[in-house]
Amino acid sequence: MSVLARSVGNAFRNKVRTAAVVVVLAVAIGLALAMLVANQAVGAKVQELNASVGTVLTVNPAGGQGFEGGGEPLTAHQAATAAGVPNVSTVVGTSSLRLRNATAAAAQAGQTAQAGPGGQGGPGGQAAATLTTSLTAAVDAGTLGNRNQQANGATGSAGTTQQPVRSLPITATGIGAEVDTAGKALNITQGSGLGDYSAASTGALLGTSLAEKNNLTVGSTFTINDQTYTVSGLFDAGTAFGNNAVYLTLPTAQTLADTPGELSSMIVTVNSMDNVGSTKTALQSALGTDKADVTQGQNLQTAVSSLDSVKNISFIAFIAALGTAGLIILLIMVMLVRERRREIGVLKAIGAPNRTIGLQFVLEALVLAALGSAVGAAIASFASGGIASALISSNTTTTAAATGRGPAGGGFPGGQGGPFGGASQLLNSVTASASPGVIAGGIAAVFGVAIIGALVPALLTARIRPIEVLRGE
Repeated sequence: MSVLARSVGNAFRNKVRTAAVVVVLAVAIGLALAMLVANQAVGAKVQELNASVGTVLTVNPAGGQGFEGGGEPLTAHQAATAAGVPNVSTVVGTSSLRLRNATAAAAQAGQTAQAGPGGQGGPGGQAAATLTTSLTAAVDAGTLGNRNQQANGATGSAGTTQQPVRSLPITATGIGAEVDTAGKALNITQGSGLGDYSAASTGALLGTSLAEKNNLTVGSTFTINDQTYTVSGLFDAGTAFGNNAVYLTLPTAQTLADTPGELSSMIVTVNSMDNVGSTKTALQSALGTDKADVTQGQNLQTAVSSLDSVKNISFIAFIAALGTAGLIILLIMVMLVRERRREIGVLKAIGAPNRTIGLQFVLEALVLAALGSAVGAAIASFASGGIASALISSNTTTTAAATGRGPAGGGFPGGQGGPFGGASQLLNSVTASASPGVIAGGIAAVFGVAIIGALVPALLTARIRPIEVLRGE
C-alpha cells in the first residue's frame, strides 16, 4: 500500500474523532478565510478611495457653505485658473438647482420662497435656483423635512404660522462631466450618459428611486419649468437622498437658472494622492481665500483611517485563526503519534525508513486540513459579508464616539450626516464577497500551516526505537 493510500485510510480510521476534528478545524479555517475576505475587500476599498475620491478637491464660493451661505458665484475664468494649477488633472464645474413639484409649488403661492440653508441643499449646502417640475420627490418629508419646511418660511402675511407643504425638493445638478457631485463616476444602471456635457441638451439622468417614484424609464419624458426633458439613463448613487436627484449637462442647468457662465462649485481632481495637500494649498492661493473655499471631499482621511483600522484588525484575526488551525493540527498529530507508537515501531522493524513514516503523518494532516478547508470555505462564503459588516460597524461606532458625532448624523447642512456622514457612507459601501482567488490563497496558507504543524509530530516518529516498542517499553 502506498504512503498516500495509507495516510488517507488512517485519517478515517476513527470516523467519529475525524468528524470532530474536521468540525473544529472548519470553524478555525472558516474564520481565517472570512477575515482574509474582509481584509481584501477593505483593502480594495481603500485603493478605490485613493484612486478616485481621494484625489478630489471641492471648490465652493467663499462663504458659500454652511447654514446661511453667501459669497460670489464661481466663474468659468476661475475654472480656467484652477486648471492651470500644477498637478491638477481635471476641473469639472457644477450648477445646482432645486426642483419643486409643480403642484406643491402652486400650493406655496403667496408664501415667500427661500432657498435658505436648504436641509437638502446642493453641493456645499449653497442656495440654489428653485424651479418647478412634473417630478415628485422620492424622499418623504419626515420629521426633519417638515422642520426644514417650516424653517424655509411658512409664515403668512398676518404673522400666523401656516401649515407647511409636505414635500421635499429634488436636487438637480448641471455637471461638466459624467461624475457625481463628489467627483466619482456616475453608476449608470440603465440607458446611457448625456454624451457631450459641455453642450445644452434635453437629456437627463435620474436616480433610480426618483424614476421609480414617477414611473419613468429610459426614454420617458418629464418637464422642468414647462420644458420637456427625456430620460437618457438611470443611475444608482447608493443612498436614498442621492437617488432623489437629476443630472443635466452644465449649460442646460445654467440656462434654466439664468446664470450663464456661473458655477455653484468645481470638482478638481489631482494627479496623485501624494500631491493632494500641496495642490490644495496652491489652488487656494491661486483662487484667493476671499473668493473660494477649497476642501477635500467626503472627509477622506476619516474614512481611510477607519478602513485601515478594519484592515489591520482583520489581518491580525486572520493570522490568529490560521495559527489556531495550525495548533489544532499539531496537537492532534502529536496525539496520533503517541497513540500509534507501537505501529510505528513495527514499521521500522520491518524496514520502513523514518522519512516514509514522517511523510505518512504529514499527508494524514493534509487530509484533515483539506476536509476542514472545504467546510471552512463554505462557512466563509456565507459569513464573510456579515463579519466584515460587523467589523466596519463596530469601527464606525467607535470612531463616531471618539469624534462625538453620530455615524449617520443629521446636522446641517443637508441632512447628510455632517462631517462624519460622508465617511460613514464610504464605510458602509464596502462589500465583502468570497472570490475564488481569495479563498484559494487562504486555503494555500492553511496547507502551509498544516505542514508546519505536522512536521513536529513527524519528527517525533524518528525518536521511536523499534526494539523498545517490541519489548513493550
